[in-house]
Amino acid sequence: MTTTLPDVLSRFQGWVQETRLVGTATVLLLAGCGPNPAPAPSPGPLSCAVGDSALIRETLYFGRNRPGGTVSDAEWQRFLTEVVTPRFPQGLTVLEASGQWQGAGGVVQQERSQVVTIFHPDNEAARRSIREIAQEYKRRFQQEAVLRERAPSCTRLE
Repeated sequence: MTTTLPDVLSRFQGWVQETRLVGTATVLLLAGCGPNPAPAPSPGPLSCAVGDSALIRETLYFGRNRPGGTVSDAEWQRFLTEVVTPRFPQGLTVLEASGQWQGAGGVVQQERSQVVTIFHPDNEAARRSIREIAQEYKRRFQQEAVLRERAPSCTRLE
């Protein structure tokens, strides 16, 4: 059997392509086996001016649409009185808003909303209370989600 130069070149090119595929597959496989990337570092402790208190500003967004209608003003007030206020009796702010969001069904809905802002210490008890508030609202009013925004804040009563 005689091997010609074009045959040798063709086999060599095939071998190079196979080697590239195996190499690429190996790199991808090894990349998938590596440890998860480290989370972004948390910012250092908040440095507040003398007389300020370092607290967490938690803002919760409660949509008022629900299956079959809306959360009534009386139902909202009862939720605020029974669920939110007992967990944060030191105070909070409630704003009425108009918002929109795209739920799991893919439809963009416009709805009345309540925005609740609470300042609290950065501790597990406060974080748990916030989670309980969101969970109870979702359960009570058949909600997909409650938006939670959390940020460090320097506060002072003047």
